Amino acid sequence: MKNIKFLIVGIYFGIVLVKSEVISWFRIQEMFRFQDIHMYGIIGLAIVTGAISLFIIKKIQMKSVDGEKIVMKPKKIHPGLVIGGLMFGLGWAFTGACPGPIYALIGGGTSVFIVVLLSALAGVWVYGLIKKWLPH
Repeated sequence: MKNIKFLIVGIYFGIVLVKSEVISWFRIQEMFRFQDIHMYGIIGLAIVTGAISLFIIKKIQMKSVDGEKIVMKPKKIHPGLVIGGLMFGLGWAFTGACPGPIYALIGGGTSVFIVVLLSALAGVWVYGLIKKWLPH
């Protein structure tokens, strides 16, 4: 029961995803076809919100829920990130869904996304099998 707050935030976030239409296959296809600015506006707003949040976290030296200092380490860019980003983008374009809202899509009644969820889980499983042979 100590994690109930995370469940409540997750449910709220799912409702926001559904109401803002960011899980709409039609909206995603409009974005990839450059037919509407709706998704670009939401993605841009998310970037601005994230940037402001990170600025505030650093400025006030916010601590985690466990009281630990939050440290943001710079990330190295390597070929695996580029390949993974391309795979992510292609999967997003083919399925019309970012992995984040898959549960919201299924919960909203779009049951065909169970296939997408199972495919994502299979991809994670395969990655776990071949990770040791991939470049770091």
